[in-house]
Amino acid sequence: MKTELVTTLKRQATKILAELHETKEPVLITEHGQPSAYLVDFEHYEQMQNRMKILEGVARGEKAVLEGRVLSESEAEERMGKWLK
Repeated sequence: MKTELVTTLKRQATKILAELHETKEPVLITEHGQPSAYLVDFEHYEQMQNRMKILEGVARGEKAVLEGRVLSESEAEERMGKWLK
């Protein structure tokens, strides 16, 4: 992963963005020697957001199972039948 100082980003934003779009490799931005932010390609960011939504749904499902909030197959079919009408 490429690392850039925030001052370099300020001075060479166009160049850094062009490299980012070409390589699709995230850029770590540092301030005062400490990590501050990641600069990522738009498409990569959208993919990460979609993956997070899926993982959050899986986590909610696991929690529901642990809490006993489950349906039998016939109950699920009945609810889905009403929902899909």
